[in-house]
Amino acid sequence: MSRLVVISNRIADPRKPAAGGLAVALGETLNQTGGLWFGWSGTVTEDGLPGEGTLHTRQAGNVTLATVDLCREDHDSYYYGYSNSVLWPVFHYRLDLADFNAGYIAGYRRVNQMYARKLLPLLKDDDVIWVHDYHLIPLAAELRALGCRQKIGFFLHIPVPPPLIMAAIPQHEWLMRSFFAYDLVGLQSEADVAHFTRYLDQEASAQAVGPQRLRAFGATVQVGAFPIGIDVDEFARLAAAPEAMDTFHSMREEYSRRRLLLGIDRLDYSKGIPQRVRAFRELLSRYPENQHSATLVMIASPSRDSVNAYADLRTELEGLCGAINGDFGDLDWMPLRYIHRTVARKRVPGLCRAAAVGLVTPLRDGMNLVAKEYVAAQDPEDPGVLVLSRFAGAAEQMKEALLVNPYDTQGMADTIQTALQMPLPERQRRHQRLMENIREHDVHWWRKSYLSALEQAGEDDDRSHLARGS
Repeated sequence: MSRLVVISNRIADPRKPAAGGLAVALGETLNQTGGLWFGWSGTVTEDGLPGEGTLHTRQAGNVTLATVDLCREDHDSYYYGYSNSVLWPVFHYRLDLADFNAGYIAGYRRVNQMYARKLLPLLKDDDVIWVHDYHLIPLAAELRALGCRQKIGFFLHIPVPPPLIMAAIPQHEWLMRSFFAYDLVGLQSEADVAHFTRYLDQEASAQAVGPQRLRAFGATVQVGAFPIGIDVDEFARLAAAPEAMDTFHSMREEYSRRRLLLGIDRLDYSKGIPQRVRAFRELLSRYPENQHSATLVMIASPSRDSVNAYADLRTELEGLCGAINGDFGDLDWMPLRYIHRTVARKRVPGLCRAAAVGLVTPLRDGMNLVAKEYVAAQDPEDPGVLVLSRFAGAAEQMKEALLVNPYDTQGMADTIQTALQMPLPERQRRHQRLMENIREHDVHWWRKSYLSALEQAGEDDDRSHLARGS
């Protein structure tokens, strides 16, 4: 059985429950095959040389964890620069927030080249390599340039923008050419597959040479949608643990006379948090019966605070929340509780279960697993209602949620009111169907279906010329 090699920007010890469902799912295969997990160590050295970094390895049971340090210049250009100031905003349709600094791409390519050099000596001839996310798009091309012939797959956890938005990236052709060094490219949704293939058709005159198999740049690649799921059983165990149950009971007791609405996100401009707050304000204005009876708990954990766009978002959000509490609040009722810190994961299921309405309303998202976690945490006898943005990747699967346009403030307020007024039989029916889908397409299904497709992906002997933009 081939060994699995997982490569991602950050790694996790798959033996630790705190690592989350993705690490647990990947850990199953890694442990079975004696796998390798490779990525950034999380350490930034102030005196290191660009393109150089110290490799660290340690064992986690049957899995080798291999990490590389980054110097300050590489970290700032590769991570904060190209990854999070170019690719992240553009792939989330926010050209207005992109910083197309010409120096960023050099650092991005330099770090991927370094990773390839550090990784290559650790590989075995029959390894299967699985690369994750936008930080590492050109890694396969760099490995191929060094002579790597192993099967390599890629999975993008964020959405793919339409062709004209993608084409705004300087050197976008080089970036998209890099995908053709992979045997399989996995995306979150059918919409992402459509945008990806349409770009290649319009910009590279790609030819379809099989079902979701494309040829361009002198090479072929398999492309497919593999919507990621959660570990339902692991989340259920978390929900039944004392910390989650304590959170649930304390929230129910504190808000015994209120209906709770809940939003849990990273503080990111892709999550549509200000739009959600404005919709809540509209709810209180249009449906005044919710005053003194509904409370929105907004948890927005810190995210990339050193990036200006995130600092501006925090300032805007704090102003919106303060205005709602000032305009509508009373001595015995505060309409909105805003928390700008990370809430322990073990308490999340309790928060979800206590909420009558879960608000997952991003402006654009690859998947958004919080939507699935909210549903999985509910009491099937008295479930809450999920209000979900149609622009979340999860919307393709979760059609029994109440789908909203987060740009439509009044429409979202009306839908939240519908959720608050929904009869129990309809809530139960929607929840049952959502749970069936979540359980069928869980994170283990995702892993197995992707790796099975990677195993079957056709070989292509003409990839080496794709490296480094040649």
